[in-house]
Amino acid sequence: AALALDNGLARTPPMGWLHWERFLCATDCAADPRRCVSEQLFVEMADRMAADGWRDAGYEFLCIDDCWMAPTRDGQGRLRADPARFPGGIRKLADYVHSKGLKLGIYSDVGNKTCAGFPGSYDHYDLDAQTFASWGVDLLKFDGCNSGSLELLAEGYRRMSLALNKTGRSIVYACEWPFYLRPTHQPNYTEIKQYCNHWRNFYDVYDSWNSIKSILEWTALHQDSIVKIAGPGGWNDPDMALVIGNFGLSWDQSVTQMAMWAIMAAPLFMSNDLRHISPEAKRLLQNKEVIAINQDLLGKQGYQILKDKSFELWERPLSGRAYAVAVLNQQEIGGPQNFTFSLTFLGNGLACNPACSVRQVLPASRDWGVYSWISSLSVEVNPTGTVLLKL
Repeated sequence: AALALDNGLARTPPMGWLHWERFLCATDCAADPRRCVSEQLFVEMADRMAADGWRDAGYEFLCIDDCWMAPTRDGQGRLRADPARFPGGIRKLADYVHSKGLKLGIYSDVGNKTCAGFPGSYDHYDLDAQTFASWGVDLLKFDGCNSGSLELLAEGYRRMSLALNKTGRSIVYACEWPFYLRPTHQPNYTEIKQYCNHWRNFYDVYDSWNSIKSILEWTALHQDSIVKIAGPGGWNDPDMALVIGNFGLSWDQSVTQMAMWAIMAAPLFMSNDLRHISPEAKRLLQNKEVIAINQDLLGKQGYQILKDKSFELWERPLSGRAYAVAVLNQQEIGGPQNFTFSLTFLGNGLACNPACSVRQVLPASRDWGVYSWISSLSVEVNPTGTVLLKL
């Protein structure tokens, strides 16, 4: 334990913007300069995050994902940014991001190559950690492709954690360790939390309802093993990317992702184009009440407490004896449906004892009034939508 992660970071789930999902591994800047993974893309996103209220809403990390690197290391064995796409290098980009009151995240891989085939960190953990620290990096997303074996995977995640700490720079450590273990091994989440600030459990999120639905189904199925480990300093990552503001989700499905990522105490990293985002998506992503639930200082992850046909009832204990409650309608046919449940279901009967005020947060905010603990609530929920309440 003395060697474990001790960076004092991620006391609440980190928030920011990430290029993966929306911009993938686009490297041909000549063909499409506005969409390729480049210095220009991150400078423009930093400008938007600072000017359009994202930073002030809590989205502080601007994160580079895979495909930022040159195809080979330099003469001293160090990673380097692709010189054509990042002409100023990462240090210059970090300085610019910091000047906007933001923090810079970067990507590497525990194996000898990244998932997209760029140089990985295997056998270079200390050097790469020192390089990232010298550039002013504030977060490392560490992927798990091409690791060779599960033993080498685990060793690499441990070694990079220690290497980051040794730099003396505060760098949030985002792991994908359990995701790569799960096909054959049950992850030891107690150990993983000793080394990582948050950790991926499931497949990449896609800009589709099927993807969001599968993440929620997996989380509910495995909640007995993952919910108890989450808390200040270490979080389950259901794949952090919020795809709200893109193309695949309806309005109700966007509400569901925002509400459920808040219930799950998930890291909130948008993957969208902040230069072109609808006012509705912006308002949802910047909703202060939802963000306050996600960032609640008690640090408890929510969980499913009831499944009744197409309806799911989730709760999350909050500080000040409050609770967040989500009613999710998984039905994909027909119109809105009503779901009625007793308040005695919540918090083992204690959430509303002897009485509580109920406020609807999503899809629109309004006060519902005061209820006694034996009352029932009736909630109308659109297909694939969610009603998020705070008690």
